[in-house]
Amino acid sequence: MSCVLGGFSEIKPVTKEEQLICNAVKNKAEELAGKNFDEFAAKKFRTQLVEGMNYLIKVRVGGEEYVHLLVFQPLPYEGKPPVLIRIQTSKHRDDDLVPF
Repeated sequence: MSCVLGGFSEIKPVTKEEQLICNAVKNKAEELAGKNFDEFAAKKFRTQLVEGMNYLIKVRVGGEEYVHLLVFQPLPYEGKPPVLIRIQTSKHRDDDLVPF
């Protein structure tokens, strides 16, 4: 079972879609973190179906530094861009990707 009702899915490998979501919220992530990132490469993610989709994404931001993003993607018919809800900084490659 890949998704529990109301819960987050299992961890999945990133596709082009998740990288595009990250690209859309990069400026806000840098603003909230208080710094510019050398890179912004999504590595893995989890989803939660709500009235839209929540994405929990592990992103490599330079060297061995990672951040975790919680991003809300509204339903397609709404025509709205993804919204960065929260960011966790100072994460590492092996840190668990858990809701925060």
